[in-house]
Amino acid sequence: MTDQASVLFDIPGPRARIRNRITAIAFGLVLVVVGLYVLRVLAENGQFEADKWSPFLNHYTWTTYLLPGLKGTLVAAGLSLVFALVLGAVLGVGRLSDHRWVRWVSGAFVEFFRAIPVLILMIFAYQAFAQYGVFPSGELALAAVVVGLTLYNGSVIAEILRAGIYSLPKGQTEAAVAMGMRKGQTMRLVLLPQAITSMLPALVSQMVVALKDSALGYQIGYVEIVRSGQQAASYYRNFFAALVVVGIIMIIINFGLSYFATWLEKRLRTGRKGGRPPIAPLDADVIDGAPGIDDVMTFTDKRPA
Repeated sequence: MTDQASVLFDIPGPRARIRNRITAIAFGLVLVVVGLYVLRVLAENGQFEADKWSPFLNHYTWTTYLLPGLKGTLVAAGLSLVFALVLGAVLGVGRLSDHRWVRWVSGAFVEFFRAIPVLILMIFAYQAFAQYGVFPSGELALAAVVVGLTLYNGSVIAEILRAGIYSLPKGQTEAAVAMGMRKGQTMRLVLLPQAITSMLPALVSQMVVALKDSALGYQIGYVEIVRSGQQAASYYRNFFAALVVVGIIMIIINFGLSYFATWLEKRLRTGRKGGRPPIAPLDADVIDGAPGIDDVMTFTDKRPA
């Protein structure tokens, strides 16, 4: 433990640390007891029997239910994330614009779509696309899911981008202005590269949210991993096992996404540091042969007036 004071709370003393340890141990024991009780109830109801889990060892279950649902989840999440990043970048830069009407329009768009639940956006988009025949009937559900996720997550990403740019030192902008850069060049070449690196954890969290929210497409008939898992559970009558398998699949996907983002952040930071050319040491002869301050003063004095 450190002796320095914390911003959020005071550093606990010896008695408080002992009390915290006792509380943590007691809470851990309670969790263990509750977990064992839940496992016992599940076992008594036959949820751990082999016939509940054996269907997931059959390729038919995967090719008929889980893999098509997984494909639908990845397609919807992937498309919405790409579009949301583009929309978020446009709105985030728009909220930092020097023009008042651009800031107002961008701010109104962000606040409006952040306030509407994603499911309502999906249902509204589905009804609108079906009413006016914007997309073929087979693509209506996918289009509605992508539009709903894009509008919501794009608005959130815009705020993340704006916060990331505001978190940068003002000296970055002042140095760019001193070098004669326009605001567009400053944003594109100086601020955005640094802001993207610093806000990667928040972006990853939002990507995970988009991936999980794709399951809301179940309400408008979109085939994704949760819907497919429920269909498999209805066929084999093993709802607990199916939900556990679906949960493990989502955990693996989210863990892979987080690992990729961590790797990308390290790569960006290493690349930015390694991109600077090292300063070569000066040769001693060059230093000895260089004019000193006295020589410069003498040369200045000898110049004609």
